[in-house]
Amino acid sequence: MLNPKFARYGSEDVRRLIADYPLAWVVSPGAPVATATVLPLLGRYDADGRLVGLVGHMSRRRELHALLQADPQAHFLFTGPQGYVSPEHSGRRSWGPTWNYATLQIEGEVHFDEALSGPAITQLVDHCEGGRSAPWAQDELGARYEAMLGAIIGFEVTVTGLDATFKLAQDEDDEVLENLASGHPDPALRDWIRSLNAARLGPDGVLGKGRE
Repeated sequence: MLNPKFARYGSEDVRRLIADYPLAWVVSPGAPVATATVLPLLGRYDADGRLVGLVGHMSRRRELHALLQADPQAHFLFTGPQGYVSPEHSGRRSWGPTWNYATLQIEGEVHFDEALSGPAITQLVDHCEGGRSAPWAQDELGARYEAMLGAIIGFEVTVTGLDATFKLAQDEDDEVLENLASGHPDPALRDWIRSLNAARLGPDGVLGKGRE
């Protein structure tokens, strides 16, 4: 059984993981493993910031499309920051190595609609191209865009269940936590360790400078 500290997270942690790591496994329960596929997905949130839906698109030719048309229940598996943690990173040779990671397991009901195809593409492109000095837009494809659009189908997901694990050093003592937050070689993992331990650490990974 995992430490219950790894199940303590907020809506912002969920939002950030999906935004930073949008590629998820999509699985039709009970279907052959070979029908599972990975798709980039974006989240929809209510006024309180809680995840209520997902937006995406897939090829009409995928077997998964037919399966979810027949039974719209699906599982969506996101993997966020992850990495091996050596005793060298902890600063303590007597400490055992481990793996830190963050995952989301979402259950939902899929609704396909041709009217969602264009908006789903636009939202994903805007999300991924945002911040670039010269963002690409799909209309640059010219006539090819309409042909490509006809090959895919957009969908929305109504979230019916969510479970998450954020195993990011919350169970470590102060010395090891500070060493990992400031010294692990993966900058993304360091950042997430600081975020999930913000009550103990400051933004620079130093103890005693956390949020009140």
